[in-house]
Amino acid sequence: MKTLAFLLVLLINSSTLLAQEYALVRENGKFGFIDKTGAYVIEPQFDKADSFSDGRAAALQDDKWGYIDISGKFAIQPEYDRVKMFNSGLALVLKDDQWRYIDTSGKEIKTPASEKYYDFEEGVALFRSGEKIGLLGTDGQLILEPTYDAIKKFRNGHAKVSKGELWGMINTSGKVVIPVEYEEIGNTYKEAGVYGKKDGTFGIIHNGSFNPIDNADKVYNFHGDSKLTYASRSKKTGFVNSKGEWVLEPKYDKARAFSLGLAPVAIGKKWGYINEKGEMVIEPQFRDAEVFSTNGFAPVKDKAWGFINTSGKVIIPMEYGISGNFAFLKGSEEKGFVNGLARVKSKKGWGYFNEQGQLLGDKWFQNAEPFVSVK
Repeated sequence: MKTLAFLLVLLINSSTLLAQEYALVRENGKFGFIDKTGAYVIEPQFDKADSFSDGRAAALQDDKWGYIDISGKFAIQPEYDRVKMFNSGLALVLKDDQWRYIDTSGKEIKTPASEKYYDFEEGVALFRSGEKIGLLGTDGQLILEPTYDAIKKFRNGHAKVSKGELWGMINTSGKVVIPVEYEEIGNTYKEAGVYGKKDGTFGIIHNGSFNPIDNADKVYNFHGDSKLTYASRSKKTGFVNSKGEWVLEPKYDKARAFSLGLAPVAIGKKWGYINEKGEMVIEPQFRDAEVFSTNGFAPVKDKAWGFINTSGKVIIPMEYGISGNFAFLKGSEEKGFVNGLARVKSKKGWGYFNEQGQLLGDKWFQNAEPFVSVK
């Protein structure tokens, strides 16, 4: 039993270490990093810095950029004129007027010469040759020869691509998952499908089929694991399923996605929340409203932003500004609570609220970025 207890403690401690998160903040003109207790783990000392990614954070010293590790020491010495954040274990750096890729040890990765270099994301980087775009792997070798006129941002392992005026979708292996035959296509591939427009008609692309939506004039991306997405018809908004069927007829002036079984909708200029049956469960009363985070809180606005729970109770007063999270770190623009904390702005600066409505560390900063994993 003692051995089992010891192993459980070890497992919990290991999980805590793996889940460690830091946030970049600025105080008195200098940048440093705090943990989720609000305590400094790297004291403010840098004139400029960026958030951690792949265990490295860009920092400026004597007008040159390098990368620090989680102890705050330079793991890659400051010798670059410009740098980008790490993604998929690689980062772009500029030295002697030449962009190149390095790994987290600072080793340069050889790649084919290109007119323009792109950041890695989800294990691939765009590769341009002339007017065409392909994909580069983390080993520096081409995964996909330059074939497309455009390849957009990868989300959930998929990206929309174009040839001429038509769009389709590929995965990170370069394999076509949706043929290039649509006039428009959504940018987020979900199990429930992705919207598209073909021969002037909007619909949902699902399991290899295109399911037209009756008289839709605009459709939006599916969100999270919801089986419904919102669409517009004749200036009103409702909700459709993967088959392209109107599950909730378009009668709202505006709407956003379902999350936790609730979706923000506007009637006139006031926002409330409905359930998947179309029942109004939080009466229209807000000037604006966003989707619920997985922790059950949603940003709502009167003169400024605050947060409610799923019963509509105000948890954090509507006195603050909010902003989205980094798309390339989270895969989407998340507003409000992310991993248990909400980043907000007040007249006093930037800070973080926890789920109890308490200001983290009882402190405001000149700047504050989202928390990110450092392990």
